[in-house]
Amino acid sequence: MRVITSRQEIQMISLKHKNEGKSIGFVPTMGYLHEGHLTLAKNARENNDIVIMSIFVNPLQFGPNEDFETYPRDLKQDEQLANNVGIDYLFVPSVEEIYPNSPAIQMTVQNRVNVLCGKKREGHFDGVVTVLTKLFHLVMPNRVYFGLKDAQQVSVVDSLIEDFFFPIELVAVDTVREEDGLAKSSRNVYLNDQERMEAVELQKSLQVAKVSIQNGERNMDKIISLIENHLQSTTSGAIDYIEMYQYPSLKPLIEIKGKIIIGLAVQFSKARLIDNIIMEIA
Repeated sequence: MRVITSRQEIQMISLKHKNEGKSIGFVPTMGYLHEGHLTLAKNARENNDIVIMSIFVNPLQFGPNEDFETYPRDLKQDEQLANNVGIDYLFVPSVEEIYPNSPAIQMTVQNRVNVLCGKKREGHFDGVVTVLTKLFHLVMPNRVYFGLKDAQQVSVVDSLIEDFFFPIELVAVDTVREEDGLAKSSRNVYLNDQERMEAVELQKSLQVAKVSIQNGERNMDKIISLIENHLQSTTSGAIDYIEMYQYPSLKPLIEIKGKIIIGLAVQFSKARLIDNIIMEIA
């Protein structure tokens, strides 16, 4: 595995492999790798000739009161883990490498962002699509891999690829979980022992809703109340949101039918956790 820090070098490497007819799988991350990231990498390894992973904590997607400075980082460990799963190139640029100048053009996401996390994280997805556009031009992947833990991000990336005609296949990979059901996340390290025990209830509350729907419940308010009551009785966290939409369009539900997402966020003392389920309803 080679570690690359220069945008010119990663672009030159990608172009060389493309000219040789090799397929490139790309796994963009913010580092502090866990099994979720590694599962994306393993998927990419199985289906591409070359696998490139990026590690870049993108300042544009952090709000004024969010954890950019304290976001967990461990590059030495990340390099070892990436090497272990067969990454060919690890692209680790500096902020100055990705944003060398004040931008003359600003990207703004219009749809799929006024719900779920996007509703309270103004500008977050603008930062996501900005950095991904830069990375897509540098890496020129055939396929890009994202986890469905952040299903809204997958939806926004789907729009980015479609709207800008990127010749890239988006591969959405199921959420990777701990043995007790908690979604793997770099921010789980912020949980204290009691909160870590309570955090499993996020997925359990969604499973309660899923069973209710499978048993015929179609009243959205009742389904959301089931989740809310479960979380309030089992966790000390503050519920940020519990919402249901069509997926991946994230349009409001007129009826509970077709492909839907139920997403939630809970704020603990030092960590805001998200989770979701995606269901197909006949």
